[in-house]
Amino acid sequence: MSDPTALNRRSLLAAGATGVLLPGCASVAGPATASDQKVWTFDRLTDIGGVATAAEGGPALVDSPWGKAVKFDGVDDALFIEEHPLAGATAWTIEALFRPDGGNFEQRFMHLAETETPPAGQPPVGTRFLFEIRVVETEWYLDAFTKGPTYNHTLIFPEKRFPIGQWFHVAQTYDGTTYRSFVDGVLQGEAPLAFTPQGPGRSSVGVRMNKVSWFNGAIREARFTPRGLTPDQFTRPG
Repeated sequence: MSDPTALNRRSLLAAGATGVLLPGCASVAGPATASDQKVWTFDRLTDIGGVATAAEGGPALVDSPWGKAVKFDGVDDALFIEEHPLAGATAWTIEALFRPDGGNFEQRFMHLAETETPPAGQPPVGTRFLFEIRVVETEWYLDAFTKGPTYNHTLIFPEKRFPIGQWFHVAQTYDGTTYRSFVDGVLQGEAPLAFTPQGPGRSSVGVRMNKVSWFNGAIREARFTPRGLTPDQFTRPG
């Protein structure tokens, strides 16, 4: 269920263009991009983050409080980006600024996948990072997931719900020992993780890599840092 604190954060985020501070987070404009950080700004449909990008369906540019964002219709809209932005990282943070707009129960809005070459006769592991949501009527909750040869873990908490139709900052982090997920800088849950680095690959935005679980909503930005950040270090788009 929604709570007054969460709704307060919604109001502050909506006022982001004025430069207010979010509880426990950087300003909406955010600090300068760290030299080791990759930023994907979804203000176009090609060359996201300077990387080759293919659009499928009809994703569209829409307005957000911070400039243009990409809107996905939950039916057949997607972007495919020819990079796994955290390949080789031993610790990491994935951040995204997005707006879920309701629709189907299970929706995947970001999928980072290693391109695997398993030994003959063996299936691929399915090494990947995921951001998903679950929609229940007019609310949603976060599903963060990662899988590799030594790990397979989901952080999902159905009791921690938020209203659809508003902008949120979500993050998942790994500091070398502990896997955590956050909504607007507030910890959703954590667990120990025996992580090993993922290899090069590609990414999908707005859908699973195999084109199911389409996302209905908008995405303004994603940031990828090969370090485990704390909420006071999370960034916001300018």
